Amino acid sequence: MSYDHVLLPSGVAPTPAELDAFLTAQNGRPAAELVAELAAELDKRNGELAEADEFLGAPAADGAIGEALFVSSPYDAIGHVRGLLFELATPRGYAVYDPQLAWLMDPAGAVPVSVSHGGAGEFPYLTCELAHLWVPELGAPGPYLIAERGDQVYIQTYRHEDGRYDVEYRDGSADLHYSVRVDDPSTVADLIWSWAIDDRSNFEALDWQRLTFQ
Repeated sequence: MSYDHVLLPSGVAPTPAELDAFLTAQNGRPAAELVAELAAELDKRNGELAEADEFLGAPAADGAIGEALFVSSPYDAIGHVRGLLFELATPRGYAVYDPQLAWLMDPAGAVPVSVSHGGAGEFPYLTCELAHLWVPELGAPGPYLIAERGDQVYIQTYRHEDGRYDVEYRDGSADLHYSVRVDDPSTVADLIWSWAIDDRSNFEALDWQRLTFQ
């Protein structure tokens, strides 16, 4: 059984309906030059590996249709493939779509922070849309999300089984480490996005407590 990702131009599908319409419209079209280049690079890197280490479930060139590229991989290669797709697609203005999770990761308006999603791995950027998509869905076995800008400079949240969230941020040193308990996932997503864009005006309304460790 394989796992699929789709590359498509940034900004062409802001809603699920537009995404479906865009992908349907690609059927039968010859691969665009950029899509062919992306497919060739994926096939090249896959072909350089021993058979046991290959990360594609089928040649990428077979999934090059119009302005979209459908990429199939084994389940145990999902993280590697997703990271590779971001590496190749983001500088070229392409978004990454995960049809299994219905996640569209579009670099338009993104902030380049390192994101760790407890259920899905690592991501190279954050958008407001992704923050609001990911936070409400956090759950076992990894109900956390971390956005990190540097060593000990981060914001993170952990969702408890009762639906409440612990939110922490740290600005480097231990005396700049704070936490708060929040009930509303939208508020949590807003806090994370505000931190990412360096606008903490909405932090002031909450009762942050400095964290200390004995």
